Amino acid sequence: MTSSARRTVRFDSARPAAFDVAREVAGEGFESLLVRDVLGRFSLVIDDHGEDGTSRVTSEQATSWRSLLTDRLGPYAGERPLVLASAMPVARTLLASTRTIPDPEDPTERVRFLDNTVVGEDWSRVSTPDQTGTTPVRRTAVYGFKGGVGRTTATALLARDLADIGKVVLVVDLDLESPGVGPLLLGDGRLCRHGVVDHLVESAVGNTEDLELVTRSGYEPANLGELWIAPARGAGEEGVPNGYVDKLNRVYADTAGARFADRLAATLRACEDAVERSESGRRPDVVLLDSRAGIHDVAAVTISQLCDLALLFGADNDQTWAGYGDLFEAWAASGQAPRIRKRLRMVASMVPDSVHHSMDTYLESFRTSAYRCFSALYDTIAPGEQSGPDAYSPGLEDDSAPHDPIPILFEPGLVGMNVPNSPRWQERPFVRAAYLEFLATAVELVLAGPEDPEEYGAP
Repeated sequence: MTSSARRTVRFDSARPAAFDVAREVAGEGFESLLVRDVLGRFSLVIDDHGEDGTSRVTSEQATSWRSLLTDRLGPYAGERPLVLASAMPVARTLLASTRTIPDPEDPTERVRFLDNTVVGEDWSRVSTPDQTGTTPVRRTAVYGFKGGVGRTTATALLARDLADIGKVVLVVDLDLESPGVGPLLLGDGRLCRHGVVDHLVESAVGNTEDLELVTRSGYEPANLGELWIAPARGAGEEGVPNGYVDKLNRVYADTAGARFADRLAATLRACEDAVERSESGRRPDVVLLDSRAGIHDVAAVTISQLCDLALLFGADNDQTWAGYGDLFEAWAASGQAPRIRKRLRMVASMVPDSVHHSMDTYLESFRTSAYRCFSALYDTIAPGEQSGPDAYSPGLEDDSAPHDPIPILFEPGLVGMNVPNSPRWQERPFVRAAYLEFLATAVELVLAGPEDPEEYGAP
């Protein structure tokens, strides 16, 4: 076949083609590592060391594999498509990297994958939340692929309900580009001087001492509960410009010995510690993470590494399912489905309920669409086969499954409501009615904790 007749290789088709070559190499007895650079190009690093330290790869094999990579990947073949570890000492470091993940279709783990990206890398790094202290904190992420789905309002209401049953609740505003949960909860309280962004900036230069990261809400919960807020943006130092935009431009950088994910986790722990050091002296029982929307590094770290439970908000439309489909496909492709799927639960926001639009009909459609989307994360069981003890494939009507939606009713009164000028807005009957089922279900899920902590344990 002439080069002009070859099928054009695009980004989407390059990855499966690269894995095919890597598996062929593995079939000849060599462990290898596929490395994708920030432009999407692939190089294959082969562990070719023999017992005597020399290469086990013949020149004919190397030439053949290099040609396969070049021919099948086209413009997505790396500048050095084939690298033999014996010829490049730095390749040993790549082969031993803790950032590699196994080929999900190769149980022998002879093929591993290392993805180098500018953003979004942490979607495929699913791990157990790092806890400190004797009592684990329940951490719940509240996330929406698209904005405007009522995520922040739901966070505020959930926080109050948890505090009202006697829990010490900390709400951390991780929507750094569009902070907003603070004003919903602050009430008559005073905003603290510093915020999440300040800790991220100051920690990079070892300057976090005496930061004021949390404040107590003016709301007084029942049953000795407490409600604390860690805002994204603090009030700032008196007489000094806040410089929030300048700080925001620097928070996502990796620093020496610490990736952004590590730094964000450290900031979260600092906020939890600040509550415990307060006059209360109590460590948070529950932390609610109001996450950034979209495919963003904050959301990636929050859902994949910081939380026990992720409430995924959405409306029943093509945008919702295309967005979540992309995320689920990324988890499935990186072999992380078993670690993440039981951590997730869909929330159907702004559900219509009228004579023209039945809530039941809407939720049935939502559930069906969510089930199709989640199928990428569920195990496939062939007809007539028995599922193994570790298989996870809940049915469409399973009301405890991740795809089963928790409803929040659409309420016109919430549209455009100026919360700071609406005292006790959370107690209004139309608000409570819209969020009634969501709050009852979400409180139960948050307090239950992870169903099986080992399911998504750190690799």
